Amino acid sequence: MSLGIRKMLNDTSLMSGTSACPGCPENIAMRMLSMALGKDVALVVIAGCSSVTQGLAPKNAYGYASLNIAFAAGPPAASGMWRAYKRRNRDVTVVVWAGDGGTSDIGFASLSGAAERNEDFIYLCVDNEAYMNTGGHRSGSTPHGALTPTTPEGKSGNKKEIPFIMIDHNIPYVATASVGYPHDFIDKVREAKTIRGFKYVHVLTPDPYGWLFDPSRTAEVAKLAVQTCYWPLFKWKDGRIEVSPESLHCLKKETRRPLKDFLSIQGRFKKINEKGIEDLERYIDELWERISLNLKR
Repeated sequence: MSLGIRKMLNDTSLMSGTSACPGCPENIAMRMLSMALGKDVALVVIAGCSSVTQGLAPKNAYGYASLNIAFAAGPPAASGMWRAYKRRNRDVTVVVWAGDGGTSDIGFASLSGAAERNEDFIYLCVDNEAYMNTGGHRSGSTPHGALTPTTPEGKSGNKKEIPFIMIDHNIPYVATASVGYPHDFIDKVREAKTIRGFKYVHVLTPDPYGWLFDPSRTAEVAKLAVQTCYWPLFKWKDGRIEVSPESLHCLKKETRRPLKDFLSIQGRFKKINEKGIEDLERYIDELWERISLNLKR
């Protein structure tokens, strides 16, 4: 292990002994966030698993000043928080930490408003594709064919493409990431910190208990999502998309890894049939066609 990697692993504010489940992807993402941003960070944590895993107040396993808040209130709170720090001449990075339910559904109006105003903070969505903290029922981010308590035969319809919706807000920076590729995630968060205005980072966080796979395989599933091109890694900056090296093979359909490699490792897709798989593959084709068109601008 190089000295650079060893130093990165040690530069984390996440303390041990959280109440997270084994294999928790949000704990992994929080550890990477602290590696990327270091000190002088303030978190606005929208209701979800991360509101619980940090422990009981006044103690906090995240090692940052943290404000826990209701689903729709995160972006307004962060809007006031970064202004307060600026008024005090404090160089503090404000981060909204939200799940997919608080982002794509309940909290979307306030997210959209903050983006339209170009507020100067990072909004980070940890996407486990369902409301995992309250039983795993479907969200707007749940994919086609996935089983949840409220879609017992598999969800019909595709997930919301929130990163593209945020690009349509014409904000300075949008990026996708996966906990399976730490350096890509860390680099994007570090880059977001250097940019003035609203920054949106959307990271895939596979949940072992909602997705129904062994908790020891969280990183493996997160990698498979990228390798099978289900989850694209890219960033939007200066009006153009740049695909991450880990996803470049997805630009050509013939070089993509079979989608079934990703679906078969998860119990939530156990009822999906061949037509459902074809529908998902068509969705992925359209997703990458959209990315390719943006590359040609």
